[in-house]
Amino acid sequence: MTSINMGKLDIEPSELRQMLASQTQPVLIDVREPDEYAAGTIPGAILIPLGQLEDSNQLDQIDYHSPIVVICRSGARSAHAQQRLFGMGYKKVYNLKGGILAWDGPIE
Repeated sequence: MTSINMGKLDIEPSELRQMLASQTQPVLIDVREPDEYAAGTIPGAILIPLGQLEDSNQLDQIDYHSPIVVICRSGARSAHAQQRLFGMGYKKVYNLKGGILAWDGPIE
């Protein structure tokens, strides 16, 4: 939410923790592979691997104006997913800066 790099909105882990604690509940999308997701993710995150993003029926349940935070291991795959989601018409898509490696909050 604070930094804009080359048209991309990044969210710091501390900002995501604040967002999760507030009334603004973002949709968390983890775009890693199933084995990575199984090793630990942010509570409430749904798994949609990057290669399946455009074909996922899980996106049908997400309002185009809902805040979405995309998560991967380090922030690279989620940046690609973020751009794809913008291309699909989603308006508020944030990339977790540094990915799950930078996340210092709860893991499930």
